[in-house]
Amino acid sequence: MQKIAVVDIETNGAANRITDIAVIVYDGNQIIDEFKSLVNPGGRIPSFITALTGITEEMLYDAPRFEEIADEVYNITQDCIFVAHSVNFDYNIIRSEFQNIGRDFQRQKLCSVRLSRKVIPGHKSYSLGNICGALHIPIYDRHRAYGDAQATLRLIQHLQTYEHFENCLEQAMHARSQEATIPSGLDKEEFERLPHAPGIYYFYNDRHEIIYIGKAKNIKKRVLSHFYNTSRYKSSMLREIAHVDFSVAGTELLALLMEDSEIKRNFPKFNIASKNQIKGWALVSYYNRRGILNLGIQNMTKTSAPHRIFYGMLEARLFVEKLVEEYRLCPRYCQLLENVTNCDSSIYNSCDGICSHSESVENYNEKVRAALAFVEAELPDGVIKLKGRQPDEDAFVRIKNGKYCGYGFIPKNEEIRNEEIDQYLISQSDNMNVRQILKNTLHLIEKI
Repeated sequence: MQKIAVVDIETNGAANRITDIAVIVYDGNQIIDEFKSLVNPGGRIPSFITALTGITEEMLYDAPRFEEIADEVYNITQDCIFVAHSVNFDYNIIRSEFQNIGRDFQRQKLCSVRLSRKVIPGHKSYSLGNICGALHIPIYDRHRAYGDAQATLRLIQHLQTYEHFENCLEQAMHARSQEATIPSGLDKEEFERLPHAPGIYYFYNDRHEIIYIGKAKNIKKRVLSHFYNTSRYKSSMLREIAHVDFSVAGTELLALLMEDSEIKRNFPKFNIASKNQIKGWALVSYYNRRGILNLGIQNMTKTSAPHRIFYGMLEARLFVEKLVEEYRLCPRYCQLLENVTNCDSSIYNSCDGICSHSESVENYNEKVRAALAFVEAELPDGVIKLKGRQPDEDAFVRIKNGKYCGYGFIPKNEEIRNEEIDQYLISQSDNMNVRQILKNTLHLIEKI
């Protein structure tokens, strides 16, 4: 058995900064080295963390920062397999701590949860407390790094007593097995059945509560990309994943609409956390001191009434430039030119003179209102015909009375009359987000 470093950490909660760390080096026969330390995370310790671990802010006041113990952590784990119960959580947090001080940390990983599933299948739970309880393995000083690291090592030693241990270990360590990549609580068979197709996917915790919903062009590839994400935020989510499910959409457009609907219906905790930080740019309008109606682009976090949403500044700027050209607007009053008195006709040849007082404010504002009317125009009635989930069906998106009504699926070999299409409709709620999605597909809408 190759030398292993059994690692456990405790953190300060949502910030995922290390407060307690332990490493026990084992050569397959005996313990050959150890390291343990409290760690000052540079922030407060929530009361629920203190209740769980017993670690208080006073205990950490004189504890070393991670950068002060980084060399010891790096050296003791060098040339070892990094082992932990739910290894991705501990490994990613430690790797992130190294990145914070400008250092790289790369180790071969082994998850004792997944190894236990292989060696002794059939247990109801493989959490450290439950599997050790089932196997009568004592845990001393629970939820402290050294106590949990000792328990994990005792679990490994117990697994060593089975004849097929070495074979299971070899399978788990195989470079292409993905055993250390897939979250420890997730059955690999659930991951393997995911399709290479557009659609949405669901992550569930062990209580079968939906904790995250996403969309993808390729469901399996996108789900796997989550497992390689080493951010602190994603590490917390991955630690909770116990099941994964999916729904095929047929096209990315339909997947976008399905994702929006499912997130609003289920409010998954990790979607809500990510949506709190709205990403994007908004087209806004406002009057200046002369009473001129201005257009501009603002960060979505700074406005509650956008005329249109964009997901990149370049996309937003190009759209405004198109409005300037088509409605003969002044680039100065559309935030395309800064620190100028009059617009530069060598760059934009659209302004009729509002910036030089040769066009009336009333006339100019009418042009801006016409541009905004175009931006906010209702969706044209009709359907968007799309590829179905299976070869024998088509999909559609329905727009009626200028509103998004939902989507549906139609047998490919049936001739559907216009008035009959709504019987296949899966009704959905209209909202600003789906309208922005659909406005980018107006060229696909067919009248019915």
